[in-house]
Amino acid sequence: MPRSVTRREILTTSVAAGTMAAASALRPDAVRAASPARTTDAAGSFRICLNTSTLRAHKLPITKTVDITAAAGYDGIELWVDEIDRHLKSGGTLKDLDKRIKDHGLVVVGAIAFFEWMVDDEARRTRGLAKVKQYMEQLAQIGATHIAAPPCGDVKNVDLLRAADRYRELLEVGAACEVTPAVEVWGPAKNLYRLGQAVLVALEARHPNACILPDVYHLYKGGSGLSGIGWLNANLLAGFHLNDYPADPPRETIRDKHRVYPGDGIAPLKALLRDLRAIGYRGPLSVELFNPAHARQDPALVAKTALAKTRAVVRAAAAASNG
Repeated sequence: MPRSVTRREILTTSVAAGTMAAASALRPDAVRAASPARTTDAAGSFRICLNTSTLRAHKLPITKTVDITAAAGYDGIELWVDEIDRHLKSGGTLKDLDKRIKDHGLVVVGAIAFFEWMVDDEARRTRGLAKVKQYMEQLAQIGATHIAAPPCGDVKNVDLLRAADRYRELLEVGAACEVTPAVEVWGPAKNLYRLGQAVLVALEARHPNACILPDVYHLYKGGSGLSGIGWLNANLLAGFHLNDYPADPPRETIRDKHRVYPGDGIAPLKALLRDLRAIGYRGPLSVELFNPAHARQDPALVAKTALAKTRAVVRAAAAASNG
């Protein structure tokens, strides 16, 4: 008697069919980061990366942040575009930045930028697309695969199906630049603050490059929690921002500054990592923190501590799964 199909299999299969089939005709290295060239975490499962927000309060040149990231032992880096702008304004070039990153053996798994791609105001959207096109053209020159697309601007009343159409337009701009924008779940926002909203926009964009960028803190802040990740297909995930959050302050009043190192809070990270493995995700875990206490510490120590704690969580999750 044939086995019945579960709801999980229906969802993961439908997502895969909608993204993978069409993606086969595109550059696979630019479309997805789910198959890293190398991983160094204890379980050999994920590419552990540093989002430069973690050292942002130290106000370092991006070149110094790259050096610290590599020395700590990360596999990749996720940049902020304003850091690249400062590098260029100080006389640096994209070519020298690219060389520095590659000489260290790092990959640029993504970048953080803010632009109005989703708003109803057409003029503002046009300016937003022009702005992000410039960002993506620069990012392509340093080998970046993705850029975050958060719900910036007045988006509270934007219909999600209209947002999907606008995301498709954004994806077309990205395809021309060979950098993929990912719908970012943003917990405090007035829209796209839930995982399901971001998934809807990505699926209804009906584009082979469509993907989302979840974040532990934002999933908690927005009320989705982490359990929904297990219902997705790995190919829908452009990356994953990893962090932790304390029990206090409560979800309603918690802010970015309260993020703590992975494993130092109450987030169910073992269950999350188990679910990510179960759906076949092997892409970046990008450690993204904004804790002001870290700014009073040596940046190299912060980077090393974040990596050590992340690896410890990954090992613990693997051990729990194998046990």
